Amino acid sequence: MDTKSFIDEKISWIKKTVGDKKAICALSGGVDSSVVAVLAHRAVGKQLKCFFLQDGLMRQGEPEWVKTTFTKVGIDVDVVDVQKEFFTALKGKEDPEEKRKAFRNCFYTVLGRIVKQSGAKFMFQGTIAPDIKETAGGIKSQHNVLEQIGLNPKNWGLEKVMEPLIDLYKPQVREVAKALGLPESVYNRMPFCGPGLSARVLGEVTPERVETLRKATAIVEEELKNSGAFQYLAVLFKDQATGMTEDKKRRFGQIIAVRCVESKDATVAGVTKLGWDKLERLQQRICNEVPGVVKVVYDLTPKPPSTIEYI
Repeated sequence: MDTKSFIDEKISWIKKTVGDKKAICALSGGVDSSVVAVLAHRAVGKQLKCFFLQDGLMRQGEPEWVKTTFTKVGIDVDVVDVQKEFFTALKGKEDPEEKRKAFRNCFYTVLGRIVKQSGAKFMFQGTIAPDIKETAGGIKSQHNVLEQIGLNPKNWGLEKVMEPLIDLYKPQVREVAKALGLPESVYNRMPFCGPGLSARVLGEVTPERVETLRKATAIVEEELKNSGAFQYLAVLFKDQATGMTEDKKRRFGQIIAVRCVESKDATVAGVTKLGWDKLERLQQRICNEVPGVVKVVYDLTPKPPSTIEYI
């Protein structure tokens, strides 16, 4: 791919399509949505408004990091607190596909409201090729896929969804991000799924369960940041396990799984062979620092037969 030609072509396309109308961008801070935000901003400038949805499902410090990072590259980001809406949409749901669809419906309901309030006619989002393939193939529904599976964006109050990266894979997106001058903290950022931590909570998604996972995730990311792996994450199991207190009394507690994989484009992935010392340290830190956790396991399953994310 000729990265410069791609950037020039997409900026020209965006200018021609949007014209003098307003647009919004759902910016999560991941490399995909970040590239889209910068392309759109360079094309239409102040006609674009970027929003970060604080859905309560993001990693520790995520809203602050996104706002600070993009302010430095000249893009203002409005943080919109919609936690109550997302947790209400997910309440009582345990089936993985039901949870993904509930997240998607809430995502577009919220964005539809923002579109109407802003007067925007276009919405930019960072859909890439694997998102389409996994949704159309019935592997799992991605939250940012609509028209490709017969859903009309107008159902969410949208006139048109703009997806400049829809034919690219993750390595190509990273090339574009680097060529656009985004910092390494963005263009080399580890993948993080659209539904956030809800994709890593097995069973019902509640604020309390997400907070447990958020703390475990922070430890996993801190411990594995220099591993060179494609992606690493923590998962909260639905069932509890028997544990014991320091004075050897029985108690029930949470189970955290650690997943760390090698991949080029997320279509296939192998498991990282972490050293025993690192695995022990992960177990000790998670059990000692995350209240209620009594068991830590390491996931040894490649993709396929598994997917990288749990739901």
